[in-house]
Amino acid sequence: MVVDSHCHIHDEQFFPDSREEVYVRAIEADVKMILAGTSESDSHAAVRFATSHRDVWAVVGVHPHDVKDGWQEVGQILKAHPEKVVGVGEIGLDYFYDNSPRTTQVRALEEQLQWAVDRHLPVSFHVRDAYDDFWPIFDNFRGVRGVLHSFTDTSATLDRALERGLYIGVNGISTFTRDPVQREMFARIPLDTMLLETDAPFLTPKPFRGKVNEPAFVRLVAEHHAAIRGCDAAEIAQVTTANANALFALN
Repeated sequence: MVVDSHCHIHDEQFFPDSREEVYVRAIEADVKMILAGTSESDSHAAVRFATSHRDVWAVVGVHPHDVKDGWQEVGQILKAHPEKVVGVGEIGLDYFYDNSPRTTQVRALEEQLQWAVDRHLPVSFHVRDAYDDFWPIFDNFRGVRGVLHSFTDTSATLDRALERGLYIGVNGISTFTRDPVQREMFARIPLDTMLLETDAPFLTPKPFRGKVNEPAFVRLVAEHHAAIRGCDAAEIAQVTTANANALFALN
């Protein structure tokens, strides 16, 4: 068994007709899934899908791209305490695209982080080209636990994350990147801090580049990291699954 700690198979925009087939293939591959909300409506959709399917959970939040359209409904979802909601996310800062004003991104991140702290929930973070602003915000919220989703930054940033007890989410990028700095960084991630993910439908791992990604492919990520570490893929699956269970309290 292995956990895909971050995917979007609930999203009808990306899986208009194939959600159930993708879900079944994941279950047949012995993959459990955490769905990540990216907007108010998408977070509701993630909860609905998780509630109606076994071995699926949801984190709810508004992505920095979408905070310009609001994030208050996430607070209402959390107040309702849905059983399958295991965290807040994906939330953070994205200065690469700046699809939402930076001041709005910061305000949304801070408020959603406070909800996570108040409810003792872990956080799935999206941070891109924004760590200089992210770390001071993170450090203002004592007790925050979480994962840096789709991590591709430097070894120096990795060290700062590990110092703060954060988990590191790795996906298909790690299987196909040609950047030697990234490849060295991926090899340095301690296994006891690693979470596997697909970010499906994005970032399809080798050898299926060009196809729509899906949670069943998370096993390819495990196999890649086993190869570069000289261990068995079953060990990668076992340890990263234990990490996901520890962070998100899956049951």
